[in-house]
Amino acid sequence: MTLPTKAYGTTGPTNPLAPITVERREPGKHDVFIKIHYCGICHSDVHQARGEWGNSIFPMVPGHEIAGTVERVGEAVSRFKVGDKVGVGCFVDSCRECSSCQDGLEQYCERGMNLTYNGYEKDGKTPTFGGYSTQIVVDENYVLRMPDNLSLKGAAPLLCAGVTTYSPLKYWQAGPGKRVAIVGLGGLGHMAVKLAAAMCAEVAVISHSPKKKEDALRLGAKKFYPSTNADTFTELANHFDIIINTVSVELDWNQYLNLLKRDGVMVLLGVPPQAPQVHAFSLISKRRSLVGSLIGGIQETQEMLDFCSQHGITADIEEISMEQCNGAYERMIKGDVQYRFVIDMLAFA
Repeated sequence: MTLPTKAYGTTGPTNPLAPITVERREPGKHDVFIKIHYCGICHSDVHQARGEWGNSIFPMVPGHEIAGTVERVGEAVSRFKVGDKVGVGCFVDSCRECSSCQDGLEQYCERGMNLTYNGYEKDGKTPTFGGYSTQIVVDENYVLRMPDNLSLKGAAPLLCAGVTTYSPLKYWQAGPGKRVAIVGLGGLGHMAVKLAAAMCAEVAVISHSPKKKEDALRLGAKKFYPSTNADTFTELANHFDIIINTVSVELDWNQYLNLLKRDGVMVLLGVPPQAPQVHAFSLISKRRSLVGSLIGGIQETQEMLDFCSQHGITADIEEISMEQCNGAYERMIKGDVQYRFVIDMLAFA
């Protein structure tokens, strides 16, 4: 048995998002049946829906920042009950056996995590469909508990933008006495500022848009530096302990690496269209590191949600209807959102 589900998706890379019906499985004994209330729009949704990364599976229903409530649970489910506020992030399963899964780092699963959309279930043939839909069925081990004191609409983007920035800030020990620069103030960047500030790091924002200075300071940054000003890169040489690079445009990474102190680290979260060149001297002259980071595992994502609960952190959002998604995609490409679109799925139902 399957469950017909109303959704918004696309049948090809040049086609707009439009209403479609997809099939969800009937909940098994370990499954949680979730009524979706809100779903955030990640920039990766645009890339995937338009086939820009070369691995798109159509038809596609995007969405991996899912917040809702439990409608039903399987007979063996012990972690959740009907009525619980829950979330689903970027993946809905993994092999559970490899060293990464055993270490609670399912995002690095050696066999490949089962993505929430644009992927396949564990049988390797049933496509997964994401959160631009009215309901979803997920194994309880891959469902997150949403904090009661946070609104579902504001917390939905935490399932991707939140944990994507929390994970490297925690791993590279952002905190008191650490100078942290956030490159780019968009969906990821604004979360990075909020989280790093809550960790008591000294936070600065580097952005090409001077008009974002007021927002950067409001979100928790102590300093704002325009990347369009050449003096920024001379005045801040050897200054930061950590740089979180959230942008997906082409930058001169050497310029930014030179802003790091000895043993500093620049973490890449965005994916530029072309591979930038890095000069060895940008790294070896100060024992600097250039690294990457990918979302977070289930345990760390829950930890991030609890951290946000303690500090009252949610995303700055613009709530939209399902029918506004195509326009929202165009606005995202232009950077015209402060700072995350969130779809009201209840209105679509």
